[in-house]
Amino acid sequence: MFEFEEELKKLPDKPGVYIMHDKSDAIIYVGKAVKLKNRVRQYFRPSHNEGIKKDRMVQQIARFEYIITDSELEALILECNLIKEHRPKYNTMLRDDKTYPYIRVTLGEEFPRVLFCRQMKKDKSKYFGPYTSATAVKDTIDLLHKLYQIRTCNRKLPKDIGKERPCLNYHIHQCQAPCQGYITREEYAQNIKKVIDFLNGSYREILRELEEKMQRASEEMEFEKAIEYRELLGSVRAVAQKQKMTNANGEDKDIIAMAKDDREAVVQVFFIRGGKLIGRDHFYLRIANEEEENGALTSFVKQFYAGTPYIPKEIVLQGEIEEGEVICEWLTKRKGQKVYLRIPKKGTKEQLVELAKKNAELVLNQDRERIKREEGRTIGAMKEIAALLGIEKIRRVEAFDISNTSGFESVGSMIVYEGGKPKRNDYRKFKLKNVLGPDDYASIHEVLTRRFLHGLKEQEELKEKDSEIGKFNRFPDLLMMDGGKGQVNIALEVLKELHLNIPVCGMVKDDHHRTRGLYFQNEEILIERDSEGFKLITRIQDEAHRFAIEYHRSLRSKNQVHSILDDIPGIGAARRKALMRNYDSIEEIKNATIEELEKIESMDSKSAKSVYHFFHS
Repeated sequence: MFEFEEELKKLPDKPGVYIMHDKSDAIIYVGKAVKLKNRVRQYFRPSHNEGIKKDRMVQQIARFEYIITDSELEALILECNLIKEHRPKYNTMLRDDKTYPYIRVTLGEEFPRVLFCRQMKKDKSKYFGPYTSATAVKDTIDLLHKLYQIRTCNRKLPKDIGKERPCLNYHIHQCQAPCQGYITREEYAQNIKKVIDFLNGSYREILRELEEKMQRASEEMEFEKAIEYRELLGSVRAVAQKQKMTNANGEDKDIIAMAKDDREAVVQVFFIRGGKLIGRDHFYLRIANEEEENGALTSFVKQFYAGTPYIPKEIVLQGEIEEGEVICEWLTKRKGQKVYLRIPKKGTKEQLVELAKKNAELVLNQDRERIKREEGRTIGAMKEIAALLGIEKIRRVEAFDISNTSGFESVGSMIVYEGGKPKRNDYRKFKLKNVLGPDDYASIHEVLTRRFLHGLKEQEELKEKDSEIGKFNRFPDLLMMDGGKGQVNIALEVLKELHLNIPVCGMVKDDHHRTRGLYFQNEEILIERDSEGFKLITRIQDEAHRFAIEYHRSLRSKNQVHSILDDIPGIGAARRKALMRNYDSIEEIKNATIEELEKIESMDSKSAKSVYHFFHS
């Protein structure tokens, strides 16, 4: 149970992002704060009025979490990324990244320029940002031109060297005229390197230099120059707030850092996808007193990536781990392409590792009891269910449900729980092809058959590629069906047909449609209603039902008179009407031969084969 009063007391007096969850653990709101302590508490004050929409949201909050950042600017960028990734119900969608300014260094040119832009492109340029202040970006670019005398013209160099006279910038000492050959390519490249170093965060020398110039100008009574230097200092400081939450290279990486004491450790993982920090997770470890940090981190990396289906190209760690080369080779084999382990010493990656470590320390110091409760309701609940069923270990559970309206648009849902938590990336939807009418048993048979046939086929394909990453290839440790004996027997029948050995249990409900217990090996097992295992079963059952209902509603809302014939490749409105004129039901169309279908007006051999193979593949 999430103790709001206790958790509100633990909120840090730091900038960051807060994430609100409802009772099904879905993210319903993401916000940023200059001080998390003050902002989050406001939601739960009786006298505070956030408006009707926010008040309704507050009533649905079952728990909250937060990620601390180093500045309000970082919190803003992270808030953007999380909203776009999770699309929370109560958030107004923020503007797209392309509206934020970037600084572009045109490294594809022999004499690069430093430009202002609002969109990243896949070219040879290096991009810095995004930033929130366009004025600060423009001032900084102006500063870089003045400090390093970078050209601003559009001349094609070295092709146009000497063709025209140097521009005004040369005469006012803001450009060294590469257009005249007054500076070599090597000397110019050194200036560009200094620009890139500055934009990467090496700005202390420039700040010191500007402060000295401002002080000197002031002492010499040159107040206009002093004001100019002061304004440039302010612009540099505004841009110097490192914005780690979005990375211009657009790559996938995991950032891993750990905080530990003598008995316990918390590992924080930041997930960066497409260059954006889109989420995080933390893991609670029990360690031996004498265990070193690199040993604990090594154990975590091996266990974590043995159980996750997606491996990023780069894994950024806070320190060296044991067997690094072997682990790198193993991960490369699993992914099917090169995986890199990095231990950064400077730059944005090092700062991200430091930020992950700060969050891990915060969790370790403030959230020990909550983590233990969370572990009890997730991993602990899985252990309870495993013990109840006599299964050695359960990590991955798949649950299935069927939804239809009198057989119309029958759909199946597959949800996945790993470590006691929903793994929404692995959820799958099935639109029934071969079942007509409200036949749940036949629907379950089709959905399970398609799910495991996909998986078996994918396993063979991945074996040939020497890879383990796929959509259906990972099979569960336990199948959970929404129902009792009938549904379980159908599932066992499918598994027997496919020569698979996976435990199956049914989630049984009472007359009031409330979870009652599990049906396993021809026996109904009652569970203590207050146990974490029982609560997890209820959550899984509700989630499977919700996912199926949502998919079913989306199909109905798209087209209430939608026909399964619309899903057949090559069958448009005219051929669909022709089929409906010649046959009284879908069942008759399904049983027709190719020759019979070819005789229908407007149907040719290709479309007849398309109809036949749709129902018989």
